[in-house]
Amino acid sequence: MFNALKKFLADLRSEPETVRHFEASDQRLAEAALMFHVVAADGVVDDGERAHMETILSSHFDLSVEETKLLIEDAHLADMEAIDLYGFTSVLKQNLEEDERVTIVEHMWEMVYADGIVHELEDNIVWRVAELLGVSQRQRMILKQRVRRRQEREQQEEAT
Repeated sequence: MFNALKKFLADLRSEPETVRHFEASDQRLAEAALMFHVVAADGVVDDGERAHMETILSSHFDLSVEETKLLIEDAHLADMEAIDLYGFTSVLKQNLEEDERVTIVEHMWEMVYADGIVHELEDNIVWRVAELLGVSQRQRMILKQRVRRRQEREQQEEAT
């Protein structure tokens, strides 16, 4: 039994380190990790949600397709390793102006509505992130309504 434990510990030490492309202090990683966290809250990240996240991140940060995919991979890992949301929001709050933090909350609402269903947990995550970023409740609700209306218009356009 002691040998099995010794082997297990040796195996843990010998695992290769995960290659990261974005530093933990990179605001792009912080925003992407928050977006990934909210989209994964319902337990499923489908292709449509991932594609929507890629579109938002590549446009917002002017990234190539490959850079965007690497950012999302790193964001997924960062989200899985995180014990709370504060690590991500503190990077953003320290480095961004209020209007930029508001944009992040809007992007999170985009991710909530990406699958067409607003889960209570997703709503709660956006509320907590907005609070940590210093975005008011009023502004958070305005953004939620704006994104919902935009999504409804897009669905109507697709239907016609």
